[in-house]
Amino acid sequence: MKSHTQYLWFNTREKQEFLNITGLVEEALAKSKIKEGLCLVNAMHITSSIFINDDESGLHEDFSVWLEKLAPFGKDKYKHNLTGEDNADAHLKRTIMGREVVVAVTGGKLDFGPWEQIFYGEFDGQRKKRVLVKIIGE
Repeated sequence: MKSHTQYLWFNTREKQEFLNITGLVEEALAKSKIKEGLCLVNAMHITSSIFINDDESGLHEDFSVWLEKLAPFGKDKYKHNLTGEDNADAHLKRTIMGREVVVAVTGGKLDFGPWEQIFYGEFDGQRKKRVLVKIIGE
């Protein structure tokens, strides 16, 4: 069995953004030369997320509105922010959207269902953060 590890780095302009990273993950898969296996994509920061969904701008706006209802920004709303932080909402948003995804690799390609794409979700941005891509297989 072979493995390939690659790190992707992001520094978003906005505090909250959704970035389609499918192409970057496909590039890592091509470098790996793995034809059959699994691809793990993992947000390596506790205020960012990796998830799979459709690349449709209205849906992304819906995510933002929905997340803000579930975990609204506000320094005075959370006990975590009593430590001097102001990002408790970002921790909660990350928990809702997920830490990682695993995608099957078949015939050297990511084996997606219709419309599926991989996204990096940033909830406390404007600073450098990394994502792990780990591919294992033959």
